[in-house]
Amino acid sequence: MSNLAIARSVTLQPIAAVAERLGVATDELEPYGRYAAKLPLRFGAPDAPRRGKLILVSAITPTPAGEGKTTVTIGLTDALNRIGRRAVAVLREPSLGPVFGLKGGATGGGWSQVAPMDAINLHFTGDFAAVTAAHNLLAVIVDNDLHQRPQARGLDATSVRWKRVLDVNDRALRQIVVGLGGKVNGVPRETGFDITAASEVMAAMCLCDSLSHLKEKLGGVFVGRTRDKQPLYARDFKAHGAMVALLKDAIRPNLAQTLEGSPAIIHLGPFANLAQGTNSILATRAGLSLSEYAVTEAGFGFDLGGEKFFHIKCRAAGLSPAIVVLVATARGLKYQGGLALEALSAPDMAALERGFGNLEKHLENARAFGVEPVVAINRFTSDTAEELTWIQERCAAMGVAAAVSEAWAKGGAGAEALAYEVVAAVERATGDWQPLYSLDDPIERKIEIVATRVYGAGDARFLPKAQADLRLIAELGLTRLPICIAKTQKSFSDDPKQLGRPTGFTLTIREIEIAAGAGFVIPIAGDLARMPGLPLAPASERIDIDDEGNITGLS
Repeated sequence: MSNLAIARSVTLQPIAAVAERLGVATDELEPYGRYAAKLPLRFGAPDAPRRGKLILVSAITPTPAGEGKTTVTIGLTDALNRIGRRAVAVLREPSLGPVFGLKGGATGGGWSQVAPMDAINLHFTGDFAAVTAAHNLLAVIVDNDLHQRPQARGLDATSVRWKRVLDVNDRALRQIVVGLGGKVNGVPRETGFDITAASEVMAAMCLCDSLSHLKEKLGGVFVGRTRDKQPLYARDFKAHGAMVALLKDAIRPNLAQTLEGSPAIIHLGPFANLAQGTNSILATRAGLSLSEYAVTEAGFGFDLGGEKFFHIKCRAAGLSPAIVVLVATARGLKYQGGLALEALSAPDMAALERGFGNLEKHLENARAFGVEPVVAINRFTSDTAEELTWIQERCAAMGVAAAVSEAWAKGGAGAEALAYEVVAAVERATGDWQPLYSLDDPIERKIEIVATRVYGAGDARFLPKAQADLRLIAELGLTRLPICIAKTQKSFSDDPKQLGRPTGFTLTIREIEIAAGAGFVIPIAGDLARMPGLPLAPASERIDIDDEGNITGLS
């Protein structure tokens, strides 16, 4: 059965019944259909009681074979509930880019999914559309200002850094020229599009506490400079109030459920290779206030989502995960060991051993933050007992607990062994996490620390555009912001072809974008584009709908 067929085979609970499991009254919900609802902001407020323990799920470096991080997150949540612990999954919303592109949706797989699967993967409660509209509203206001009153504010059109966004993969929009066709159509200038998941509005919403806090953050969005080099922010254009008006519903976390009826809070979705890669602070706090265990995830490998989860989200919200669950697969480790994609189903202990260094480095990184990891070995049907046992023994040699998860095939029952290891690790956990860099460190030093200590680089190199950006960041007084490095998710390095555990390479920083409203700066490493493109055969070719409205082809 396909993921969609499995999801449709399950009778879902009314959303009020799911809310009741969390102790949320029906009259506090704003339903979106029968199986989803918006939660009130009070559950995620800074003063909301935090009763639960936070479990962060991350992974090895992702491969085309897929590691199943979301599948494990959902299966672990179901398993914790099965063994008598009150748990909630706290997840990101899917972007339409991957849904119609290569990666597919983000609702898990097999018998470990959140539902309604088709609705969540296609628009859900409209949060991404609201982010897109709010982001583009500022772009419209800025271009209108250039057209209507070029002298009044003195905005230098060549300095404008605010692009537009769209929630699809569209390489043709990465670099464009707007305002062509004469004066009536505005001022010609170069600009471009990012994908909505990379929007600073998305990032700011994920890091805010309230509507007023969001308005403050969006008011601080850096737009450009005047012709005499003075900075201009969104608040100077009186845009931030209208932007937040578009986001008044999207700011509230969404409640859904797993196929086994476990509560799932799903909210927003910045990519970890382009932004911070984790759901909102409001959603995570809500999970902690309503459950014993809040199981959340950070995008891609621990070098991206995990590092940013600690340095950006935990700093902003005062969060401290009890443990980190690192998802690994035998197939993924063999791929990191140099085995071709089409050969991953065949046993190959030599490739497995060569690729283990990738998991080893991610485990070392988790421990560098002062948090103990547990390894979840996500089992594929082609895995052999010898391969799975070998991974567990290698982890044990490092003093790391590891359990096989069969959540894809068996749902929560297949992740109970993992759940027991997680509970034991949480009960052993002591102390708070430790940052790898200080906010007082120069931006260059912060980048070098992450490059060398997390990625394994020998050094970092700053191209001329990045050096100019560093000077601008200093002029704007933004040097104390954390960094959010944008780089390929396919390697520790900025070269997607360097698999395994590369060392001694040079991380090249091409430029540094300023996300002052969100509260960080974005060093861009290598040739990474913030607007992805579609593959040769996009997933959209398989998606269809019949006259009754039944959708097929979603994955």
